[in-house]
Amino acid sequence: MNRCPSLLMGVAGCLALLLSACADPGEVTNQTGPEPQLPKVNETLLPPMKIAKPAGWGNALPLVPEGFTITALATELKIPRQILVLPNGDILVAEGSGGNAPKLRPKDVIAGYIKALGKTDVEGGDRITLLRDADGDGQAEVKTTFIDGLDAPYGLAFVDGSLYVANQDALLRFPYTEGATRLTDGEEVTKLPSEVNHHWTKALTASADGTKLYVGIGSNSNVGERGLDIEEERAVIWEVDRETGARRTLVRGIRNPTALAIEPGTGQLWAVVNERDELGPDLVPDYLTSVRDGAFYGWPYSYWGQNIDPRVRPQKPELVKTAIAPDYALGSHVAALGLTFVTGETLPAEYRQGAFVGQHGSWNRETLSGYKVVWVPFLNGRPSGPPQDFVTGFITGNDRARGRPVGVTFDAARGRLLIADDLSNTVWHVAPTGAMTGSGTPANTPQ
Repeated sequence: MNRCPSLLMGVAGCLALLLSACADPGEVTNQTGPEPQLPKVNETLLPPMKIAKPAGWGNALPLVPEGFTITALATELKIPRQILVLPNGDILVAEGSGGNAPKLRPKDVIAGYIKALGKTDVEGGDRITLLRDADGDGQAEVKTTFIDGLDAPYGLAFVDGSLYVANQDALLRFPYTEGATRLTDGEEVTKLPSEVNHHWTKALTASADGTKLYVGIGSNSNVGERGLDIEEERAVIWEVDRETGARRTLVRGIRNPTALAIEPGTGQLWAVVNERDELGPDLVPDYLTSVRDGAFYGWPYSYWGQNIDPRVRPQKPELVKTAIAPDYALGSHVAALGLTFVTGETLPAEYRQGAFVGQHGSWNRETLSGYKVVWVPFLNGRPSGPPQDFVTGFITGNDRARGRPVGVTFDAARGRLLIADDLSNTVWHVAPTGAMTGSGTPANTPQ
């Protein structure tokens, strides 16, 4: 499908040589873990850009480790983003797409065109869909609209009989009755910053004791190019009293916190964060970090602690001196959008302490990165080793994309991992093979 006006197609073609001239100059080898390699800044007229164009799954399935089975729990969704499992086992899926940021520079137009090539043609649903898999075979028997008329819903949380939904402009609460298949009577808990919405997603989770809600609010630009006035209460995480709606800013300078979760052993809040672009194919690593009350994570003035971003004017060296480094790098431009911790003993022993991270995939480097779900092992509440590929096969051998992972949610009661794929508009179900009554079998090799 032609997604772009012919004029833009012409501009894109004329810039092909420039793009190839900006190709990756040679990649560093280790950009994961607590001490990633950080190369020198490599600004170019245009950043390297390459997106994996859609290919479709056909008869193939994503690849999972031996001893696991993957099935399509539900298909034909409308841009599934994040997933929540209710106490009775029903699965809620937030569907939609938001944002209304105008393009500022020619490179923004080109980047928008490149990114559009890797997206679905389906229009976002602006709804929550309920899936029910009563027989546990990894395929939903019920798929129905649970809440409609929303505005780019993303984050979901359930506390004490209420469902909380983070639209792009407001945090909403819906009273819930167990077994319900439709909700209508929502109320606003608090408004959320929504001017421009360069980063529109509003991540959401509840505190360990359920008294607070945490909302991730991304920046309104890559690195302040829209002016810093429009960044007020952006690149932050809010702590919201779920009863009154009163809020405070928990941390600042955290460019785009796209998923939030509580580490079960410590009750500590963690986030995955998408970092800035246009400093080179290997800058800046996206990351997984504990969220430290009162911390400043550098954006836009510095990255990975106190490494100066030369593009920001005026600089603020005194503020940069307070910037802290994140806990754990995931690699540059992997676009981590999902985070979930494992609890219980339903998975094999090697997957009982740690987190799954959904990586949506890069668009701004020549060598694709992300496009998979990784496992990060933890010990005593901290990452304890390198990330391990867990669900792959989203990219074919010729760099086309069958799917792109977004939200990931672990259902401890039923021992299953659920993955939202917003390119094929599928929710995937992964479980130990012996725990399944179905017979889904992964494809041996991507085509």
